[in-house]
Amino acid sequence: MKLLTTTTVAAITLAFAGEALATEWNVSVWGKRRAFTEHIERMAEIVAEQSNGEFTMNISYGGLSNNRENLDGISIGAFEMAQFCAGYHRDKNRAITVLELPFLGVQNLEQEVAVASTVYGHPAVAEEMAKWNAKILMTSPMPQYNIVGTGEPRDTVEEFDGMRVRATGGIGSVMESVGAVPTSVTATEAYNAMESGVVDSVAFAQHAHLSFGTIDIADWWTENLNPGTVNCPVVVNIDAYDALSDEHRAILDNAVGASLDHYLDNYAVLLEGWETTLAEKGVEKVTVSEAEIEKLRANAAPIHEAWIEEATANGLPGQELYELTLEAVAANAPSN
Repeated sequence: MKLLTTTTVAAITLAFAGEALATEWNVSVWGKRRAFTEHIERMAEIVAEQSNGEFTMNISYGGLSNNRENLDGISIGAFEMAQFCAGYHRDKNRAITVLELPFLGVQNLEQEVAVASTVYGHPAVAEEMAKWNAKILMTSPMPQYNIVGTGEPRDTVEEFDGMRVRATGGIGSVMESVGAVPTSVTATEAYNAMESGVVDSVAFAQHAHLSFGTIDIADWWTENLNPGTVNCPVVVNIDAYDALSDEHRAILDNAVGASLDHYLDNYAVLLEGWETTLAEKGVEKVTVSEAEIEKLRANAAPIHEAWIEEATANGLPGQELYELTLEAVAANAPSN
C-alpha cells in the first residue's frame, strides 16, 4: 500500500476545509428580473466577488415558492433568502404594514429607504419576524403607486366609485373608502385579471406595470394620484444567517448599502424612460386635481387610526410604530 506523504495529506485537508467553507444560498423571488429585484441581483454579485466565489446565491424567479408563501418557506428553511410584500399576508407581518398606510407623505425612493430602515430597526419588528425565523436584510423601495385602467379615464373620486381595482394594503383601504372595490390578486395575476375584466384597473409602481404587462393593455394612467406604496422586504433565514462564517456574514451585511445604491440608480433610469413608454403604448396620462386628491387624503386619517387600534389589539406598540414612521418621514424629507 502506498503511503500518503505529509504534503499530500495537507493538500487533501485544505481541500476539504475549502469545501466546508463554501456557502451556497437559494433565494426565492417571483416574476422576472426587473427593477424590483436589482438589489438582490447586485448583492449576489458582491458576495460572490468579495468571497472569491466561496459564498454564492442562486436566485430563483418562482421556482422555489410562490410569492404569497415566501415567508413560510423562510420559516422552515426551504431557502435561505426571500423577498415578500407585507400586503400578501398582513396577519404574518403586522408591524411593517404601518409602512403601507396611505398618504404618509413619502416623496422619493431615498426617503422610502430611510423610513423603512428606521421601522425595521424597531424591536417589535424584529420580534415579529423572528416568529418566522426571519431577519430583515433590506427593503425593496418603490415609488408611490399609480393606477392604470381600461375604458374611459377616471380622475374624480366619484368615478372611482364601483371601480374594481387591484390594490393591496393601505392603498386598497383608501380606494375602498370612496367606493372602489379592491382585490389583492398577486402581481403575477394582475395582467390576467385586467385582461379578463376581473378588475378595471391596477395599482402598481412603474416597474411592475412594465414587468407584468398591465401597461400593455391600459388606456390611461394616473400620473399624480400617489396614494402610497407597498412594503416588500428582503429577509434571510435566521439559522442560515447565524451559520455563516464571520467573514461571509460581514460581506453580506456590508453589501446592503451598495446593493440599494445600485437599485436606486437603476430605478432612476427606468423613470427617465417612463414618458416615452406611455407615448409608445398610447396610454393617456390622467392628472387628478388636488381637490380630488384631498378627498382621498381626508379618508386616510380614519385608516391610520384603525391601523393603530388593530396593531395594539394584536399586542404591538401601534402608536409607537406609527409615530416612529411619521417622525422618520419628516426627518428624511428631501427638503432636509
